[in-house]
Parts: sequence; structure tokens; C-alpha cells
Amino acid sequence: MASPSSDTAQLKAEAMMHGALAPSDYLVIAPVAICLLFGAALLMMRKRIDWQPWLAIPGFLLLFAADVLLLLKVAAEGPQTMMMGNWKPPFGIAFTVDMLGALFVTTAGFVGVASAIYATFSMSRTERRYGFFPFMFLMMGGVSGAFLTGDIFNLYVWFEVLLMGSFGLLILGSEREQLDGATKYCFLNLVATTLFLITTGYLYGVVGTLNMADIAQKAARLENDGAVLTIAVLYLVAFGMKAAAFPLNFWLPASYHTPRFVVSALFAGLLTKVGVYALIRVLLMLFPPQHADLATLISWVAALTMLVGAFGALAQSDMRRLLNYFVIAGIGTIFAGLALTGGEGGASATVSAASAATQAGGTAPMTGMAAAAAPLVPGSDSLVIGLSGAVFYALHSIVIMTALYLAAGTAARISGSSSLRAMGGLWRARPGLAALMLVFLFAVSGLPPFSGFWPKVILVRGAFQAGMPWLGAVILLTGFLMTVASARVFALAFWRNAPEPAVAGGPNAGFAPAGEPSPMLAMLPLLILAVFAVVAGVLPQWLVALTDVAARGIVDPAGYVGSVFGGVS
Repeated sequence: MASPSSDTAQLKAEAMMHGALAPSDYLVIAPVAICLLFGAALLMMRKRIDWQPWLAIPGFLLLFAADVLLLLKVAAEGPQTMMMGNWKPPFGIAFTVDMLGALFVTTAGFVGVASAIYATFSMSRTERRYGFFPFMFLMMGGVSGAFLTGDIFNLYVWFEVLLMGSFGLLILGSEREQLDGATKYCFLNLVATTLFLITTGYLYGVVGTLNMADIAQKAARLENDGAVLTIAVLYLVAFGMKAAAFPLNFWLPASYHTPRFVVSALFAGLLTKVGVYALIRVLLMLFPPQHADLATLISWVAALTMLVGAFGALAQSDMRRLLNYFVIAGIGTIFAGLALTGGEGGASATVSAASAATQAGGTAPMTGMAAAAAPLVPGSDSLVIGLSGAVFYALHSIVIMTALYLAAGTAARISGSSSLRAMGGLWRARPGLAALMLVFLFAVSGLPPFSGFWPKVILVRGAFQAGMPWLGAVILLTGFLMTVASARVFALAFWRNAPEPAVAGGPNAGFAPAGEPSPMLAMLPLLILAVFAVVAGVLPQWLVALTDVAARGIVDPAGYVGSVFGGVS
């Protein structure tokens, strides 16, 4: 008779993986490891204030390089999985990255580089001493972990990590307005995180697993279970609150205008998109039947979020408060893509978002990954088009919203205020800044030839194909209203004559300079981000092909599941 200890050893041996990992396999966790290691190193250097940028910028460059290598590996080989502690799935903690996660984490690394360069001259010595760069790496580590994790409980954990970093960044400066904004931000995000945790516990009680690939398989067998629909609704509320979707978006305009501009840029670019990513991953990949049931609700949430953002922007007289509402309008546009399900165009099972962009805009036909994507079930083409457009728009929004806040910070430093009433004359004073700001405003409004145009084309076409022309009309109306708001910003802050002599920037401008930067250094982060706005607008084929693959991987997660369970020894 076998002893209990031998039975335990046998069970452990069966649950453990055998075989060495290839060095390239560590790319899956490299972004998280880089953030945590550099954050810890910078924390130990807290008394060496002048040295911190010289370590932080190479750290973000290394992070972006690791992100790009991971994206290339996923593009070449498909989804990648690394199990922690050599435990077989679903027993161990999984890091799993597919095209969706790789695109989001690479774009996050890209804006991280630009923001770190901007922070070298925008953050005061005191704010560096209180931990700006360590907090920034901590937040980026949480963001990267959320994009790469394959375990739904650890998605919650990485949300907590990024929130800890964001709380620290939000109160740097310790001004009364910052503390007030931090209170609202913290309370609403803690409510959303608590709801996320409760829902995850409920999900574990229903399916008995936390591994996302395992959940996707087991939830499919519970298609008509009312408990699963309840879980899907709770996740929609939790992630909708984090993404600042209507009617749970009031916390964002009450808090994002209070920290320094570079912090607002990181928040606007990344934090709401983590909520969007989580919603795509959980609702569309894990619970597709429940997503179809909730599509009408999501469409109304999308429309109202877009309209609140657009009209809210028109009502603002402060540039940063206006940009807060641009963030909200962008979230509504992304939600519009998530609302689309297989509609009238279901007979053509191989229609992709790439072909949608080709037909709508006359660009060259897509080749490579998009053309090689496996055919989908009939009726899924509208969902793929909508989801691809939503992912494209989310990546565009990460870059452009970050760029707008950084450009607004530079303008506020020159004018001494972010109020449109006190700004003016910047076209003559800084023509380079004015030209870049015009590029970013065109992009956020969805005007050609910049990055915001193509995802809106894809989304509008998808809305009409799905039998929801009213939603396409709302997307177009929102774009028009945002164009009007953008024109107002440029006319008042840049084109007209200055109403009064420019005053040096101060705390009220959300900009505490560590020293007047050279014009080239001040423009460098904006030029980096402008490259994306132009390239993704003029040559969108490569990005549309990638987002098409990402959308297909969510609609049909066989590759994701196979990367977790396939080939486990």
C-alpha cells in the first residue's frame, strides 16, 4: 500500500511541468520584471535626485524594447504562455500573452518612454525626492501585468499594483486640489476594485478555476446558466467604472485635472484603457453568449458616454478639463466597437476589419497575418470588425491622449495658466508646438490623415453592417462635436493674440519645472508621439492587420487556450 507521503509526491509530480524553458520564453514576464527592478533601484537612489532620470529613461527604453520583442514573438509564433513555479495549468499562475495583450503592452511602453523624457524637466526636485520615478515604474508594472496575466485573480492583483502607483503619483505636490481629486479617484476606484474581487470570488464558486483559458472552456458549458449572466453584468459594471463609462464616469473629470500634467497624461492614456482591456478579455473572450445578451445595453452606454464626453468638452474653459472629457468620449467610441455583434453581414464569414478599411478608404488590400486569419463562424464578421476598430481606437487613444496632455502642459508652462481665457499667441511664440498640437487635435477628432480617422471608419462601417446605423451616426456626431471643441482650443490658446503678457508657469498650471528645458528637449516627447499619429494615419495597413488578428484571437480563443494547455508535459 502506498503511503500518504508517496501519494502526495505522485500528485505533485503529475501537477508539475518538466523540461527547461528557452531564454525567449522569459520575454512574457520581462516587462513586469523590468518595471519592478528599475522601480526598486530608483527607490534606493531616492537621495540621488540628479541621477534618477539617467536611470529611469534607459529603464523605459529597455521596457519598450522588451515589449517590441514580445510583440514580434507573438506575431511570429502565436500566443505565448509561461507558468510560474513550473506548475501545470490550471494549478499554477499563468502569464499568457496574445496579440491583444502584446499590442496594449507595447503601446504602453511607447508612451512610457515619451512621458519619462517629459518628466525629466517637468517634475521638481522635491517631487523626484518623494518618489515620482519609482511610483511611475510601479504603475507601469501594474499596467504591464494586467495586460499579460492569464489568471483572472491576478488581473485583480495587478489592478491593485497600478492603483498603488497611481495614488502616489496623484498626490505628489500635496496641494489641496490634488488631495481633493485623489479622494474622489481613490474612493471610486476602490469601489470598482472591490466589486471586481467579489465577482471573481463568485466566478470561482461557479466554475472552480481562475485560469482564463480554463474559464473560457468551462463557462462555455454553462451558456444558459443565470449565474454566469450575473457575473458578466457585474464585471461590466466594475470595468465600466474603471474605464469611466456612463453613468459611472463622473470621477474622471473631478480628478484628472489635479495632478501634474505628465501624471494626467499617463492616467488619461493608460488607466482607463486597462479597464477597457479587461472588459474585452473577460466579457468577449470568457463569456461571449452573455456579451451578446448585453450588446444592446453596451450600445446605449457607448452612445451616452460619447455624447457626455463631447458636450462636456464644449462646455469647458480650461484646457485640461476639456481634455478630461475627450478621454470620456474616446471610451464611448471604444465601447461602440464592443457593442457590435454578428448582424446582417453574417454570410461572409471571412470579412475582416482589414478589408473593411480597404473598402472604405481605398487602401491597398491587407496581406500577411490578417489574410491568413482562420475563417470564423457565420455571423461573427461584424463582431470582428467592431472589435478590431475598438482595439485600433484604444491604441490610438493611448498615444494621442498622452500627447495632448503633454502638449497642454508645455502650453500651460509658457502661458502661466491652462485657462483658455488667459492663453493666446502661442502660434507666434512656439510655432513648432502649435503645429504638433494641431496634429494631435486633428487625430483626436478623427480627421484624416491622422491615426483617429481609420478606427472611426472601421467602427462606423461595422455599425451599419450590424444593423445599428444610429450608433454609427452617434460616432460621426461625436467626431463633429470634438472637432468644434478642438477648433475652439486652437483658436483661443494658439491663434489669437495673447490677452495679457505671458507669465512663467507655476503650480496652478500643473507644471513644476525642474529647470527650463532646451526647446529640443521640450519638443522631443511630442515628436515621438506625433510619429505614431502620422504613420498610423497615412499607412494604417500594418496596424489594421495586427488589430484584426487580435480581434480574431478574442472571438475564437482556440490559440489562447492552446498556448496554455497545449504541449504541457
